[in-house]
Amino acid sequence: AVKASEARGDPPLLRAVEISRLVAGEPGAGVPSADLAGILVSNLCFAHNSPSLWKLLDQAMSSRLLCPLHVLALLTARVLPQRRAQPEAYRLYLELLKGNVTSSSLSLLAGSNRDKITKSIDAALQLSKSYGVSGTDFGHVVILFVLIVITKLIDSVLEDCGISSGMTQDQESVYPIEGPQPMDMDVKGVSAVKQNEQREQLRRRNIVMALEVLHIMAADTKIQAFLRLICLNMPDKFSVLSQRLTLIEAHKMALERLLPTSHKIDDLVMYIWRVSNLDYQPNNKRLVGVLGNLRSSNSMLGQLTGAGRAACWIIFDIYMENAMDGRHLGGISAIEIIKEMSKTAQAINEASWQETFKALWISALRLVQRAREPLEGPIPHLDTRLCMLLALIPLAIAAILKEETDACGAEGNKSLPRRLGLVSSLQDLVQYSGLLVPPSSLVNVANAAASKAAIFRANCKVVGGNPSMIGQSDSSTKAVGNMLHLIVEACISRNLIDTTAYLWPGYVVLPGHSKDTSLPQESPWVNFMQGAPLSDPLKNALIATPASSVAELDKLYHIALNGSEQEKSAAAKIVCGASLVRGWNIQEHVVRMVVKLLSPPLPSDSSLQGSMSHYLSQKSTLNAILLGVSYVDAVHIFSLYGMVPDVAAALMPLCEAFGSMPPPSNHRSTIVDETSVYSVFSCAFLCLLRLWKFYKPPQEYCLAGRGGSVRLELTLDYLVLMHNSRIEFPNSSATSTNSGSSTGSFDEVPTQPIYIDSFPKLRAWYIQNQACIASTLSGLGNTNPVHQVANKILSMICRKMTKSGVVSGNLSSASSSSVSGSSLSTSDDSYQRPTLPAWEFLEAVPYVLEAVLTACYHGRISSRDMTTSLRDLVDFLPASLAAIVSYFSAEITRGIWKAVPMNGTEWPSPGAALHSIEDEVKEILASAGVQIHSCYPRGVPPMLPLPMAALVSLTITFKLDRSLDYIHGIIGQALENCAGGSSWPSMPIIGALWTQKVRRWHDFIVLSCIRSPFGRDKDAVAQLIQSCFSSFLRSSPSSGSDITASRGVGALMGESITGHQGLHFPMAPGFIYLRTCRTFHDTYFVSEMILRQVIDCSHKLANGWSSNGPPHLKSGRPPLSGAASMASQVAMLGAGLLCVAGGPLLVQVLYEETLPTLLLSAQEQMLEDPGPVASTLQGYAMANMLFFCGSLLWGSEKTSPIMKLSFLSRRPRVVGTHMDFIAGVLDGHILLGCDPGTWKAYVSCFVFLVVKFVPTWLRDIKLDTLKKIAVGLRSWHEHDLALSLLERGGPKTISAVVETLLQ
Repeated sequence: AVKASEARGDPPLLRAVEISRLVAGEPGAGVPSADLAGILVSNLCFAHNSPSLWKLLDQAMSSRLLCPLHVLALLTARVLPQRRAQPEAYRLYLELLKGNVTSSSLSLLAGSNRDKITKSIDAALQLSKSYGVSGTDFGHVVILFVLIVITKLIDSVLEDCGISSGMTQDQESVYPIEGPQPMDMDVKGVSAVKQNEQREQLRRRNIVMALEVLHIMAADTKIQAFLRLICLNMPDKFSVLSQRLTLIEAHKMALERLLPTSHKIDDLVMYIWRVSNLDYQPNNKRLVGVLGNLRSSNSMLGQLTGAGRAACWIIFDIYMENAMDGRHLGGISAIEIIKEMSKTAQAINEASWQETFKALWISALRLVQRAREPLEGPIPHLDTRLCMLLALIPLAIAAILKEETDACGAEGNKSLPRRLGLVSSLQDLVQYSGLLVPPSSLVNVANAAASKAAIFRANCKVVGGNPSMIGQSDSSTKAVGNMLHLIVEACISRNLIDTTAYLWPGYVVLPGHSKDTSLPQESPWVNFMQGAPLSDPLKNALIATPASSVAELDKLYHIALNGSEQEKSAAAKIVCGASLVRGWNIQEHVVRMVVKLLSPPLPSDSSLQGSMSHYLSQKSTLNAILLGVSYVDAVHIFSLYGMVPDVAAALMPLCEAFGSMPPPSNHRSTIVDETSVYSVFSCAFLCLLRLWKFYKPPQEYCLAGRGGSVRLELTLDYLVLMHNSRIEFPNSSATSTNSGSSTGSFDEVPTQPIYIDSFPKLRAWYIQNQACIASTLSGLGNTNPVHQVANKILSMICRKMTKSGVVSGNLSSASSSSVSGSSLSTSDDSYQRPTLPAWEFLEAVPYVLEAVLTACYHGRISSRDMTTSLRDLVDFLPASLAAIVSYFSAEITRGIWKAVPMNGTEWPSPGAALHSIEDEVKEILASAGVQIHSCYPRGVPPMLPLPMAALVSLTITFKLDRSLDYIHGIIGQALENCAGGSSWPSMPIIGALWTQKVRRWHDFIVLSCIRSPFGRDKDAVAQLIQSCFSSFLRSSPSSGSDITASRGVGALMGESITGHQGLHFPMAPGFIYLRTCRTFHDTYFVSEMILRQVIDCSHKLANGWSSNGPPHLKSGRPPLSGAASMASQVAMLGAGLLCVAGGPLLVQVLYEETLPTLLLSAQEQMLEDPGPVASTLQGYAMANMLFFCGSLLWGSEKTSPIMKLSFLSRRPRVVGTHMDFIAGVLDGHILLGCDPGTWKAYVSCFVFLVVKFVPTWLRDIKLDTLKKIAVGLRSWHEHDLALSLLERGGPKTISAVVETLLQ
């Protein structure tokens, strides 16, 4: 029929109608027809290659008898390789491509025909084979078709211009090959030579035509969206196109000579490279339409996210100050956290790396200045703050720079943007002289660093400016140093910058007539490296002086392993001295060295007996190391380096081994200057327990839900899990970052995982401890061996009681916890001391404590006798303190014991110190805007629960000795935990008693007591949170571009903690918040309060803007971007405060409960009649806070496995739940109670922030959810945002995006 129509000379339209009639008559056939397209194209290529058939094909495509996408795909595979032999067919193919590829005619309705056509396109272009895409759907076919056409057309243009396309062997060539006869054209009267010339001219015109088609395709927004889908979801496939662009740029000059339309080449490259820029850039102003006060060509929201970014660095100050709280150790390295936080803040603030690094340095300098004169007490001191500035931040920056060099493949390249940003940030610090003033203890160190630079500079002048020829010609040069010189030295030591920094303008300041500078003294490490023996003077000098190089540590490590017994012990003390706490330039190596020394290599004899004898031979060395790491600053430094899991893994074998060995038969006390099995075990065991809150109940026993605490705590199981994960991912440890120095063998990553089950004695105690915390003791009997041991312990500790008292000889009386038996005179020393392994001893201690406490409660022993007996117990085995703390903490929490009067008769009296401390606490809190009531009426003796009184009475009996740091480390946390676990206001009484004992700790004790009111008083918590926001807003300037401007940080965090006469007044509310937030019991309440403060502040900002000019004259007002900028800063503050208060669990509560509940609540519960500007600004602030919380916790990019283990696994569920909520509201299934303007601004802003900064989050969201949100956004005319949302949803959204674009 078709041939008959052609024979009759019917026009193409009538022939197309005839074809449609025939197709409609075929059973099961439909329109468009896949079979017909195949038949027509196969005849065209090239059996019946005639112009009329091409016209017929064009008419069939126009009338939708054929699918244009299908036809073009079939032609692409057949025509392009034949374009030299068939220039006419190639020209007609380009015309068809030009007319159809950018239109909506590529769309195809779902049905059986579409599936058939999709498979045909897949087979023709070999998509599954070439791109490895199985089960190709229509969306994938469309975008891959576009990629193939553009790529092959570029190859055709390049090859037709004589430029090789550089394809690999497995890629199909489009190079022209000899093909069938030319198209049957009407060329009568034209010679063969003339015809060949015309065909050659047509080939040249085809090159220009192909370039024009490419230009049209690349400029089309739909095609760009298709290419962006490939770039986002198939980056390896997009790289093929990127290679072609690189080739075009390389041969640009040659192409410009050959082609007349060279400008189209530039446009083509620009359009496609623009696609690879995946940052979302909004191009409309509707998103926050009511805020459209800006006269700018840029997007309103784009300005809001970038404007006023200075104060968004507040998160650095919050994190660093919070990390200084040594009561709470972390399992993740601060290096890793700072690295991820810096990358996230840099992306969110859209700042340069110079700005980011500068903000980081400024925050760390503020941290140091805040404690220039540190408090005296068992808390981290200035050394820990200096560790943050001079070690952790340089290491975090080193990790950031390493990522850049790894990505660029340019190791050591000094011109990379991040490295240049670091140099510029350091040079900018010169202008902040107030922050650079060194603390008094660092003046000489800073002067020495400055003098080193002055010597370098002087020698550089001598040798004519050639640094390679510099010697040490003048060592007498002096200079005035500051903190910048120490920062620069820290960076140079890690190869972040080089010594040309010494030549920076203004870097070297000569002393003039100042007498404060002194020549640097020769380091004792020089004598040590020259082979001097470790005599006592040299040992003491090395303990007090930090090492300066890894080579010195290597030699010290060798002595610690292979020296004599005396040398090993000396080396252990040296490495735990100044090198550990003040060796900032090599501190990461010292930390790992100490952990390595805690795990001495076992001999080849792996038997239990062989292991124990080996540990015994290392007893003195291990004891010296354990005492060194017990120092409060040392423990905190291990935590900051993320080494807590590794320290725990090193201590567990020591505890297991030494706890299984019995002491000598003549053992009497461990609190003496001796090294025994009990002393080593006690020190190792108590150090292990300091790493997590062993006295708190397991998470599964804690009440969940509203009104309770939502906070993750470290456990021994979790520490073991983190340690093992580092073995699985050895590169994830931030301390293993290669800073450029040669590292010794002590830097090796552990290779063997550990499990609690491998330590049966430790595991048994761990389970017993959890059981004692969760429930009371029961089931005592005569025949139980544990109770027999308890009887022996009671006999030992009660031997000094007078005959009016009683001593235990039997625990099996009618009352399971009574103390009965015959009395012994004080002169009778015939009692039997239990010489048992420590684990067996510890197992019986809880029963001893129950018996003693019950006897005191019933008056059978006096309080003084009980305190003495408990002290004897700790003297005999200091590890018993762990059982005492756990048992008393649990009993205090249960609240079943009566309160006893602290009157100075039976129990120690706090005296007048109690009211003095209470008054000081009230004064400090009042200065921060928090008013509290007095808890202790005058004239009435204060009272404490019996277990609390017993515990505090025991703790004040210990001497303040550096050798007892491992005991004091447990005591301090125990007292605060017990005070927080009791409904009775106990902390001021405890503080008063300790103030009487150690008067120089007065300021530290008062600062500790300010936590007490917040554990039980929600009103005080609310006042403190409100004060944080008001102080931040009150001192924040409305304008200013300096990224390091104070922006409320000074008023929020405080310039200094201490003054010349004690604590500094007024005390900053932010500092108080960071020191007390972990005592807040109801973290749900905290989440709600912070969110409401963010909303309230945004309302005030909107009202302030509205009142700054006449309503009818908007030009008289300041730009609304200023108010929006401050709202963003307030949101960042709220996010930081919320994250430190509750961590990932509280962020989850915010996403899943707090914010949805607020949006669903009635409008009057938020703010009455906020007005259009205020309601929109509220939604904007809420979206920013929610986004900041998530991005700070989960990051914006791929994070290390350690970070994933800790936080990231919750993100898909948490974000998915919240996005489901948004979709439900937009879909009409959930009714809102808030203002519609607030809701629109909230959704638009939150989706924008996620799309722009953390698009990887969207890959975990359900497709149906993304579709519903996109529909809602389009209903608000946010078409670009809706499309960008779907584009970033992963491969599952490709078809949805394609169908949306083709509609």
